[in-house]
This record gives sequence, C-alpha cells and structure tokens, in this order.
Amino acid sequence: MPLSDSLITPQLEQLLKEPSYAQIATLMPDGSPQVTQVWVDTDGTYVIVNSVATHQKVRNIRRDPRVAINVHDPSKPFRVANIRGRVVEITVDGADQHIDQLARKYMGADAYPFRRPGQQRVVLKIRPQTIHSMGLDGDRTI
Repeated sequence: MPLSDSLITPQLEQLLKEPSYAQIATLMPDGSPQVTQVWVDTDGTYVIVNSVATHQKVRNIRRDPRVAINVHDPSKPFRVANIRGRVVEITVDGADQHIDQLARKYMGADAYPFRRPGQQRVVLKIRPQTIHSMGLDGDRTI
C-alpha cells in the first residue's frame, strides 16, 4: 500500500492525537495473545507506539510483526477504533523525544518521569491493514 493510501481518516487521526486509552495485542512464542496498555500516537499514516526495547511486546513484535490495537475515548467509550496491522519499523531514532511528547499529551509533564537507567526506548510504526470504528465517522470496516 503506498503511503498516500493511509487508512487513517481525519476522525481517527484526531482520536489517536488525543490522550485516548489504547491496548496493543501481540503474539507470544506459543501463539497466545499478550495485551498491554500503551500510549498511542500517529503521523497520519502510521499508528505509533513507544516502548522499552526489552519489553515483552517488543520481543514478540520482532518475531511476529502482526498486532491489533484497540483505542477509545475515555470520555465517550463508544468512540472507538479496532485496528489490525503490522509493525513495519522499530527504531531508536527520536524515541526519547517521542516519549517526552507522549508524557506531555497524557500527563501534562515536560518529560517522561519513569525513565530508568539503561533502558533504551523504541518507536514502533504500525501500518494499519484493517480498521473497524464506531462513533468516529459512522460505523465502518475497511
């Protein structure tokens, strides 16, 4: 899919830019699901998640890049999107600055307050493949 063919609508982009609740599901080595609460962002084409390089979800993604993300508005629980896709990039470039941006968005903090010595942050870029949404621009599945 060319970058210009993003599945992220303006309404979904707005939800992803807000401090919305999100959970990401990855696959464990035995194929069982693993779900983690995450902060979420977008650049308009990709769904973006920040994590620590050694966390289980990152280890799972390095082995199998398929993920599912559920994101919803905490003040309107029926304003929701279910996204399935693939992680197409894992990078350390800009990851520390990105977690600070997410801390401002979610906590109103100037910097991410939970850094631990030696932890390396990574940015996960997720290309959506299917999206089902409700309460954004009408119920839809693409």
